[in-house]
Amino acid sequence: MKNLFLTAALLITSMTAFAQKPSPKLLNPTNHTLVLVDYESQMAFPLQSITVDQLRNNTGLVAGASKIFKVPTVVTTVAEKTFSGPVFPEIEEFYPKATSNYIDRTTMNTWEDANAYKAIIGKGKKTIVFGGLWTSVCIVGPVLSAINDGYTVYVITDASGDVSKEAHEMAVTRMVQAGATPITSLQYLLELQRDWARQETYKAVTDLVKKYGGAYGVGVQYAHDMLKH
Repeated sequence: MKNLFLTAALLITSMTAFAQKPSPKLLNPTNHTLVLVDYESQMAFPLQSITVDQLRNNTGLVAGASKIFKVPTVVTTVAEKTFSGPVFPEIEEFYPKATSNYIDRTTMNTWEDANAYKAIIGKGKKTIVFGGLWTSVCIVGPVLSAINDGYTVYVITDASGDVSKEAHEMAVTRMVQAGATPITSLQYLLELQRDWARQETYKAVTDLVKKYGGAYGVGVQYAHDMLKH
């Protein structure tokens, strides 16, 4: 009988431990590199797949999340001084140009630029998360290239945009068919937080949500003020 109870206890313990083990496919602060591609003025002007203000908010969530959780991050631009212009303020807020090494390119495919490629693979992560402009050009290129080189790739679809809804959707479809995983900006942030008991990042995350999280952010603000929670 005693052995029966011990066996049952071990089974329950094993089941509990198994239930608490997260999927290795979930992103965490240390298992990936974030690449922010061409969030620049000229690239935003012709956007039709998403409004520019929504894209800016989503970009703020992603950049802020990477900063809060100290995710290895690479910021790239294309023809910054001759055509595309400065990066979004939402990028500079968390990665100021004066202290961050933006990598400017001429090639549309970040993966084909020697300096960008070296910076990305130099982070030493086998999983890469991409977001940027435009989806069908400057995101498709490095995503397909990274997958071809054996990397696991995620694309933040609502922090990316294109000149038409069709261009964006076909680009996402093409990348998913090649093996990329689509996620959203808020999903990215909350997947990194994962547990509200993680007090070391709780305030920073909820402050970020209140600033860039739209209706959800207003809800968090309401809860903090009215419910003192």
